[in-house]
Amino acid sequence: MDNSTSNNTSHSITNHSIPRVAYFCMEYGLHEEFRLYAGGLGILAGDYLKSARDLGLPVVGIGLLWRQGYTMQLLGEDGRPFDAYPNYAYDFLEDTGVKVKVRIRGRKVACKVWRVHKYGNAPLYLLDTNLPENEDKWITGQLYGWFGEERIAQEMVLGIGGVRALRALGIGVDVYHFNEGHAVLAGVELIREKMEEGMTFEEAWEATRQEIVFTTHTPVKEGNESHDHELLKYMGANNGLILGQMLQLGGSPFNMTVAGLRLSRVANGVSQLHGATASRMWKDVSGAAPIIAITNGVHPGTWQDPGIRKAYEEGADLRAPHQECKRELLAQVEARTGARLNADRLLIGFARRAVPYKRSNLIFRDPEVIEPYLKSGKIQIIFSGKAHPLDDTGKEIVTDLAAMAKRYPNAVVFLENYDMKIGRLMTRGSDVWLNNPVRPLEASGTSGMKAAMNGVLNLSILDGWWPEGCRHGENGWQIGNGYEGPGADEHDRRSLYEVLLKEVVPTYYEDQDRWLKMMKASISMSRDRFSSDRMLEEYYDKMYRPAEIPEEVAGSFRK
Repeated sequence: MDNSTSNNTSHSITNHSIPRVAYFCMEYGLHEEFRLYAGGLGILAGDYLKSARDLGLPVVGIGLLWRQGYTMQLLGEDGRPFDAYPNYAYDFLEDTGVKVKVRIRGRKVACKVWRVHKYGNAPLYLLDTNLPENEDKWITGQLYGWFGEERIAQEMVLGIGGVRALRALGIGVDVYHFNEGHAVLAGVELIREKMEEGMTFEEAWEATRQEIVFTTHTPVKEGNESHDHELLKYMGANNGLILGQMLQLGGSPFNMTVAGLRLSRVANGVSQLHGATASRMWKDVSGAAPIIAITNGVHPGTWQDPGIRKAYEEGADLRAPHQECKRELLAQVEARTGARLNADRLLIGFARRAVPYKRSNLIFRDPEVIEPYLKSGKIQIIFSGKAHPLDDTGKEIVTDLAAMAKRYPNAVVFLENYDMKIGRLMTRGSDVWLNNPVRPLEASGTSGMKAAMNGVLNLSILDGWWPEGCRHGENGWQIGNGYEGPGADEHDRRSLYEVLLKEVVPTYYEDQDRWLKMMKASISMSRDRFSSDRMLEEYYDKMYRPAEIPEEVAGSFRK
């Protein structure tokens, strides 16, 4: 690892005493050809590493080398999604010459460490169990394994193996950043190390807390992973700790988010709204770190179209580069599906994980209202997204969207096997970016930031990042007024139609000058405030430097 810092750091990060950070994440989205990601968590991690490299910061990533990735999800002839799991091989991985071992189910599992820095990213170290000497080659096979034993084994390799890899590589670390709860067994390993040096459990725990920061993402308690203690013990995840100590860390069952909060000195939510939501969710967890808010950001070099950037910076007309992006998107649509959409008609993009709270079908729920616009082609919509392989409800959502594409072949398209390429095409080439989750279940929603950087106007519920960026009618539009509670579906559906049909559609077709002005305002609003460079600066200022954490925050977890 190059632990030096360059002179290319942001003005708000000084070049002296910059903490060295090891960033742990289960997935990384660096490029569509490198299939180490499932969705937004991984894309965020990839953007984080790219900005760390751009800013010359002493950051390394720790992850796993997934041989099958998440899933290749295609549509069958019946319109239903099915999953495939090819094994991928990569010829650009750098062999570090390092192997570490983790005892899993009583067997020593060897983990080879690879290095990746191909994509303009800070060094990423990936652990790989697919080795001839291992009986358990499968551990780093499929991202987010299907059953409990597999998931725990993966988290042991990431956490325990990750710390051991850092030691074997000789990489000094000041701060361990756990991006979601999958990495918390690294905290158990850090405690074990200190206890071997003679500390008591309580002393080791407190010292470990000073080294860890934690990011939580999932704003629904039920969506935060937990494991039975008997299973953890059987797998060897206790790693030398006794049951009572594991109970103190994660409760019963062992909750990965609770453990993350109790193992860290400070934690964060990923938008201002989500920070407040997460603080309410976990307020009853004794000994938890304080949860602040650091809004996510996206990497402009990856997600902003160069033609759009050039036109914006030169004060040129944005319509020509936008239409070029739109034609590129529509050419891909035709090549992939055979559908021919019209580049002069309003084009809405919607690309999300296929889960109920995203409400992908909200726009279709009153056919009498929306159908005339679809049949005439005045409104066109491109959908994309994957369901979890074991989520039958999510697969029904994909099936329904595919059926809508057949029902309105000249206006609705579903692009299968959503990946980073589709994400780039859609967030650059759509006219409007639609987002209508059930508030407050969208923690951040970084796809909307990508769209905004390209002058694609957000039409969104006031959830995630959008309350921070939205100026209704100036740089995009809000759906509803932030209402939460009974009747939210009806409230939001009515507002969606009201804004879409009375503001968005007329502006697009009747006032292009205003539309172009809004595009410019969208780019101006998003490209600095919602960049991953700004996000990293905040992590350093608010979480990585212990001396800069306010005493009232730092003191709250010492009590």
